[in-house]
Amino acid sequence: MTDTLQKRLFNEQQSGAAFGYAADQSRAYVETIAERPPFPSEAAIDKARAAATPLPATGVGAEEAVRAMRETFEGACVNALGGRYFGFVTGGVLPAARAARLLSDMWDQNAPLFRTSPAAAIAEEIAEAWLCELFGFPEGTVAGFVSGSSLAIYCGLAAARWRLLERQGWDFNAKGLTGAPPIRVVSGRHAHGTVVKAVTLLGLGTDNIEWVDVDADGRIDVDAVPALDANTILLLQAGNVNGGGFDDFKTLCANAKDAGAWTHVDGAFGLWAAAARDYRHLTEGMENASSWSCDAHKTLNTPYDCGVVFCRDADAIRAALHQQGSYLETGMGRDGMYMTPELSRRARAFDVWAALLSLGRNGVDELVSLLCDRAAQFADEISAAGFDLAARPSFNQLMFACDSDEETVRVLRAVQAGGECWAAGADWRGRRVIRISVCSWATTREDITASVRAFAEAREKQ
Repeated sequence: MTDTLQKRLFNEQQSGAAFGYAADQSRAYVETIAERPPFPSEAAIDKARAAATPLPATGVGAEEAVRAMRETFEGACVNALGGRYFGFVTGGVLPAARAARLLSDMWDQNAPLFRTSPAAAIAEEIAEAWLCELFGFPEGTVAGFVSGSSLAIYCGLAAARWRLLERQGWDFNAKGLTGAPPIRVVSGRHAHGTVVKAVTLLGLGTDNIEWVDVDADGRIDVDAVPALDANTILLLQAGNVNGGGFDDFKTLCANAKDAGAWTHVDGAFGLWAAAARDYRHLTEGMENASSWSCDAHKTLNTPYDCGVVFCRDADAIRAALHQQGSYLETGMGRDGMYMTPELSRRARAFDVWAALLSLGRNGVDELVSLLCDRAAQFADEISAAGFDLAARPSFNQLMFACDSDEETVRVLRAVQAGGECWAAGADWRGRRVIRISVCSWATTREDITASVRAFAEAREKQ
């Protein structure tokens, strides 16, 4: 029986029929992105749900399985690759990054060690250097390629926890938190939920967070920040997820550095402001932080999933995310597992490398500016249409509302059901608002105008 299965698998691999079908359908999907709605219909979702049947005893083979996958699930996919999906900070995908992902998936490299993939290790080294240069990070900063900002924040704060305790003579890796000296955590009240999640996962406890009030755009109130010390983690953000505001890094990072505190900057989408001439003033002083986190699958428009953690204290992050095993052959080159929690992981750096090489420094600048320009256009046109602009974009995020929360919700639901564009809602300073995240290179001026018209028409019908 085993020989029969093996023979079938070899035949499927050598024939290439499944690969050819997947390649043809992938290309067809990309070519029809502009014609697809930003969110799937209920009928398409129901069709995917109908696939929840018992696993058959006899398999259908490679080509038929891929055909069934396309027929079952393609219609239920969210079209974030087009120009009218604004619901979350979901980036589009650059052509070079998409092609790189297809090629690297065929290579199927495991990226923890130089020994498991010299190619992946070298790609990480180059991507790390390019990103640190773009962001203006200090020499010696290291990067870890993880699934997203959630894990990148975790890594940065794990390094902070290890270093702050090590300074006090406490070996966290051996002793854990039981009986450990206290660590202070200072954060603005509008910290992203992933930051709070990392605090809980690391055992630091949300009850121990010293919350600081924020201004109208979600920026931390500098004057309200308590005195910092060498036992403190200060959490800042480059781009509030709703209002888009950037904290005052020039003041706060300098103050934290003088006090010996550890500063982590959550820059899931906003860190990329540092790579654009017209927006890098928003991140001035950020280079004085201790660690940073961002997503390549947001502003850089690489495929999912790809987050990056940066840490200027290489020894701290390597100690916090240590890995042991006599069978692990280390020291032959870059061993990326020391900058990430995972051992086995996909080689995300190929996507980043290809995206950056395809754009170049100037192209990254233009991409960031493009997203911000489209957000500014949306703000201008939605305001001209009579909506209340709750937060004018400082980067690529904006919010608006109708005269009442009830009307705002009704209009949002109507637009979501209409298929012209897709956005999400949020609570902002005591009112219900509609959030717009412009995060795809494919969003055109015409997409913005058509989307604003959809909101205006939905309001007229209420």
